[in-house]
Amino acid sequence: MDIKTLFTPLQALHATAYRWWQTGLIYHIYPRSFQDSNGDGVGDLPGITQRLDYLHWLGVDAIWISPVYPSPMADFGYDVSDYNNIHPLFGTLADMDALIAAAHEREIRVILDFVPNHTSDQHPWFLESRASRNNPKRDWYIWRDPTPDGGPPNNWISRFDGQSAWEWDEATGQYYLHSFLAEQPDVNWYNPDLRQAMLDVLRFWFERGVDGFRVDVVYRAMKDRRLRDNPPNPDWQPGMDPSKRLIEQYTKNTAESHQLNRWLRQVADEYEDKLLIGEMNLPLADLTAHYGDNDEFHLPQNTNIPRTEWTAESIRNLANQYDALLDENDWPNWVLGNHDVSRIASRASRAQSRVALMLLLTLRGTPINYYGDEIGMTNVEIPPDRVQDPWEINVPGLGLGRDPERTPMQWSADPNAGFCPPDATPWLPLANDYAQVNVAVQQAQPGSMLLMVKRLIEIRRQSLALQVGSYQSLDTPPGLFAYLRQHEAERRLVVLNFTDRPQRWQPPVALDRLLLSTVMDGEMGRETAVSLRPHEGQLWQLNAT
Repeated sequence: MDIKTLFTPLQALHATAYRWWQTGLIYHIYPRSFQDSNGDGVGDLPGITQRLDYLHWLGVDAIWISPVYPSPMADFGYDVSDYNNIHPLFGTLADMDALIAAAHEREIRVILDFVPNHTSDQHPWFLESRASRNNPKRDWYIWRDPTPDGGPPNNWISRFDGQSAWEWDEATGQYYLHSFLAEQPDVNWYNPDLRQAMLDVLRFWFERGVDGFRVDVVYRAMKDRRLRDNPPNPDWQPGMDPSKRLIEQYTKNTAESHQLNRWLRQVADEYEDKLLIGEMNLPLADLTAHYGDNDEFHLPQNTNIPRTEWTAESIRNLANQYDALLDENDWPNWVLGNHDVSRIASRASRAQSRVALMLLLTLRGTPINYYGDEIGMTNVEIPPDRVQDPWEINVPGLGLGRDPERTPMQWSADPNAGFCPPDATPWLPLANDYAQVNVAVQQAQPGSMLLMVKRLIEIRRQSLALQVGSYQSLDTPPGLFAYLRQHEAERRLVVLNFTDRPQRWQPPVALDRLLLSTVMDGEMGRETAVSLRPHEGQLWQLNAT
């Protein structure tokens, strides 16, 4: 079946001027932790395929899968040793083909991670590059001579330990650059042969049916060609993250980054209806520059909510600032969390996580939901002998480890939460509350967070105002965030209570009826004012304009 025919029913409601990635919900899967199909305690591709019916039931339009390529796993797949294959831990290329086909049958697109900043030190490219100074692939990586005193070429430091980002290679008498682990040498995008090889990776997967890529740390991939020292950070103090000792003027978000974006976009545009999401851990003003002139990223990933204080005032300011910065052709996107940041139910409380999901699914732009957030999963405390993340291992005691937000999906009250067989050991510990907080329990539990999220997604699918409508925030009492979404005559009002106290508010618009409360207790009807219980969000239909 032709893929355009396959997806026609899903697009029936959508305004014709909008693309699937503008109107749909993207669901982020950390593959090690989603579903183990073979009993080794690690999630895999067949496991994801087994759970596609759940994702279809929930209303997911696309899945983004963190790296599953062959890798020595020094950084759990972000050290790639072969971009055109699948690590045996996760399955085979045939398993990936089967996953793509099964997802498409359910009208779910598939987005993969692409890692352009570095490879594994075991990648054949690097093994050749390291073989000698005159190897044809020597310039595919960033090699430099030592300074006269034998030290590294400049003061750049690694993100994972705050030590020098330069690793000495005794055999060839030069240093190579690694922005992260020494096992992750940075590639040289200024070399045309390396560039061609990397861009061909995108083509390889597009031609296998992949619908898009989330591009990892792309804003770090183009460094200053003159290798100038980064200036010291005057705000840094001992005891803080050592990787922040310097201001990354010459190693992050350089002017040349936009050229890399355009190279990637040109390849995506060779194919029909593909998506590029660029990881951009940047302030909004810097992030929005990476849309370019509609020739860079479709979605520079907006990860600012996790870095913003969870108050109505702060989130309102963030949303307003973002909306004001966007040009006419720029499409917004939002995330509450991902595999690198603390879960929203731990940052803001489980009670507030319902409010957060209503925010995510009703703000203007593409929502990207991290697996398990729809059931209120929280961070899990990892015993010292179970720590996996190299960041925590290399810089202990500062809370930089990312294992707590990467724990196994909680499917049921069965042993190991249904993630893996009872006699297997999950690669990370499970939450103590998994018997109560899981998909099976919440699917059968009226008023559960999961059923609330599913209903929100259903309402969103049926509403052009929520999918593609305009955004306007409203003045409210402290602790409330309210905004209008409108498409032609259709209007929706969202009111979110960020506090632990009841609030009553008279909106400056005529209410029609309450469509959904995050409390999910059935108390819906027609009112003239908004009455909110503690930690409650409400979605209203307004009288047509």
